[in-house]
Amino acid sequence: MFDRIKKAFSREAEPAEPTEGPSSRLAGPVSEWAATQGFGFSLDSTGQGMALEGKVAGKPWRMQLGRPSRNYILGQEVRARAELGVDEQVAVLVINRPLKEALEKRAYQIYTDQLQTSADAVLPEEMRWLAMYDEVGWDSLPADFWARVSVLTDRRDHAQTWVDRTMGDLILNWPDPSPSAEVPFILLLLNGKVYLRMEYTPADLATLQHAAQIFTNACAAALEAFRQR
Repeated sequence: MFDRIKKAFSREAEPAEPTEGPSSRLAGPVSEWAATQGFGFSLDSTGQGMALEGKVAGKPWRMQLGRPSRNYILGQEVRARAELGVDEQVAVLVINRPLKEALEKRAYQIYTDQLQTSADAVLPEEMRWLAMYDEVGWDSLPADFWARVSVLTDRRDHAQTWVDRTMGDLILNWPDPSPSAEVPFILLLLNGKVYLRMEYTPADLATLQHAAQIFTNACAAALEAFRQR
């Protein structure tokens, strides 16, 4: 199940391969959909990526589709960020389980390999988060959710508040053809910001729409629960 992610790590020392930019087939529908949602839409200057912009409760967010910034992501990457100004003490990480286990195995390999000389410079910060936070769980979310993803935090009550049944349903129920459980996916609340990072697989409009729904829902939930008074 983890072979594809492990093979990606084996390419760490190789230069990133160029990825194709969004085709006109995709850019047109994304632009049209963004307009119906009131989102801003733009193509970057190279034509190799696109961006969406919007607001949740007056707080701006930005979602980009383009070349991957992590070697465990193949093809294009969806990444989003919103500076919400919520309680900076809240830290919750949602990560798909195959990626978590592959990162843990990679970290163990690096720390035990005495011949490893250059990997520290390219370690993704996700490995640090896995070392910092504990995995938690609770009964109000279904077993299918916990089979697909892992939730890590230093405060279980913060995770329970943020990752509610609505978010759990969104993470589980992607439109067909849906991403498999092995497709890299990370949703993070840290330092008053919400982040999303995932591989754009399958690379169609429905995947991007659902990713945006997950992200904006996560932003709204964080604002409702952890807004600074």
